[in-house]
Amino acid sequence: MKKICIFAGTTEGRMLAEFLRGQPVSAVICVATEYGGELVKSGGNLTVLSGRLPVDRMKELFDREAFDLVIDATHPYASSITRSICEVCDSRKIRRLRLLREESGAGQEAVFVRDVKEAVSFLNRTRGNILLTTGSKELREFQEITGFADRVYARVLPLESSLRSCEEAGLQGAHIIAMQGPFSEELNTAMLRQFRISFLVTKDGGSAGGFPEKAEAARKSAVRLVVIGRPLKETGSSYQEVIDLLCREYDCRRVPEVVIAGIGPGSEALLTGEVREAIETAQCLIGAGRMLKSAGREGQPAFEAIAPDAITDYIRTLTQYRRFTVLMSGDTGFFSGTRKLITCLQQSGMDCHTTVLPGISSLSYLCARLQVPYEEVQPVSLHGREGDIAGELKQHDRLFVLVGGSDGINRLCRSLIDAGYGDVRLHVGEHLSYENEKITEGTARELEKESFASLSAALIEKAPQNEELSQPGKAPLKECRETPYGFVVTHGLPDTAFLRGTSEKGIVPMTKSEVRTISISKLQLTGDALCWDVGAGTGSVAIEIARQIPGGFVYAVEKKPEAAELIRFNQAAFALPNLTVVEGTAPEALRSLPAPTHVFIGGSSGDLEQILDLIYSKNPGATVVVTAITLETIGQMNELIHKMKKREPEGSLETEILSVNIAGDRPAGSYHLMTAQNPVFLFTIRRRKG
Repeated sequence: MKKICIFAGTTEGRMLAEFLRGQPVSAVICVATEYGGELVKSGGNLTVLSGRLPVDRMKELFDREAFDLVIDATHPYASSITRSICEVCDSRKIRRLRLLREESGAGQEAVFVRDVKEAVSFLNRTRGNILLTTGSKELREFQEITGFADRVYARVLPLESSLRSCEEAGLQGAHIIAMQGPFSEELNTAMLRQFRISFLVTKDGGSAGGFPEKAEAARKSAVRLVVIGRPLKETGSSYQEVIDLLCREYDCRRVPEVVIAGIGPGSEALLTGEVREAIETAQCLIGAGRMLKSAGREGQPAFEAIAPDAITDYIRTLTQYRRFTVLMSGDTGFFSGTRKLITCLQQSGMDCHTTVLPGISSLSYLCARLQVPYEEVQPVSLHGREGDIAGELKQHDRLFVLVGGSDGINRLCRSLIDAGYGDVRLHVGEHLSYENEKITEGTARELEKESFASLSAALIEKAPQNEELSQPGKAPLKECRETPYGFVVTHGLPDTAFLRGTSEKGIVPMTKSEVRTISISKLQLTGDALCWDVGAGTGSVAIEIARQIPGGFVYAVEKKPEAAELIRFNQAAFALPNLTVVEGTAPEALRSLPAPTHVFIGGSSGDLEQILDLIYSKNPGATVVVTAITLETIGQMNELIHKMKKREPEGSLETEILSVNIAGDRPAGSYHLMTAQNPVFLFTIRRRKG
């Protein structure tokens, strides 16, 4: 196994050490302080050595370990340790790489000096407070500043040795800022204003050293930047070039670490501690533009992407980074793209480590603002998808709805009004958690014409169940609208719940309630089913199915125009947006429809075989239920089932034939007699799982 030594005095050095963790090499990580040892933990193939290494001890280490490669990732200003590494590597003929930071340019307002002595000379010609961010080792040299103890504030690492250096230099506690970076632009700005700083003294440590954040904070705060130039111009390799070499020559593999983080409603104040750390330690951020703007750090590499495949492509191609944080709005487990992204990463062929961090959802935030327990609220999303709000309201008293689009709330209100829920109350939240947060309350009718933000959330509260629903505008529906069936959640509504109409040919046929109940049970519907009702008649079966699957969809196919119109009346009465009426004769009318998962056939006009062939050509796994009254249809279905079983592998089909004989009571004077309905045969065909 190859042996590598890293002198990790910088952020890049620590990143490089973490890259080598678990790789097929043995790595010794040398850090100057015990604090540095806490940032890179020993374990596995990594051994961390803390403490400064004089040349003689460095020679002993190199002779004992016989390294194949030494990587110098020390700070650009640590010229003495760099010279020592060069000397020992050359004498032992050990391959050496110098990992260099890229310099970050400062604005024209900055003052550039060669060294500390020149910086002191410049500052002695000025007035105002000074913030030193150059560390504790050179504090003694800065003591030459006039009024040092009163003017100077030093930002140093929270180490005992650093504090001792400050005290020895004559700085009191109020002038010592003991903190570990990285420091954001906002934090730098706050410090400059807190201590009324006029001059910020720094070295150009590049992006990894937080130089851009210091420079921008100084510019915004009208603070003069004093930059101590690099002591020598070096040649070496970038971080990415070192990674490429390790992968090419030392059998290392790049395994991305991907953190999928929920950032809550958007305000930085609502970030969890875990998410904030994931953002601050990420080498690269990916997410929507608005999220990168609100959560990203100044100078942090960031790439705008929303689609899972685009995010995956970035992670695959940005080989210079190992730690990625993907930002998700709200909570990662609440109407989030997290699940699709995880699937996309798994299917990409990349070997990556994925962590998911939850955030505060807009549901919990809005409910907290309204003092409503969200355990009593049914969540629905209309952001980029369709939903049956009226159907949900029939089953739940409170809904939380995520809404997208510039007129999303307006469309929501119109759909509520059309479904007879114009008087329900809405609490619409805009810009939740931001300074311009706004929550508007009103009925659907009152809010329909108002303007709202493109991404809003609404809490809908239904009045008590006995509320009187408004009319949709068509008189024939009045009798049905005033029934209580909107609150029934099971199938099996009475036949009187449906308008049957009359025409020159009589009343439109309808599958009776009891047969309808058994037929729908035999279909074994799923919540996201896509159903066909062929020969729909009044649409009673299609409507009962649509009420059961608010997350699915139903096509009611009917060849008679007057019956198709009647289905539309009944659909409007029950407010079912997940039902579409298709006028035409089967099988021709079925050819353009999407593949069904479940099919009910109540009328076929004698074309059963062609209809079944079309169904199974679209989806061989569809479940089909056929009702038959006439002997001819019964015989035809029996024959078709035998033909299908001969074509299919033995045991692949499950079939059932059920004869349903139902009798109901009718009054005869003071007595009641049982009157039989026509017997109905139910044929069920489904494919065995597996």
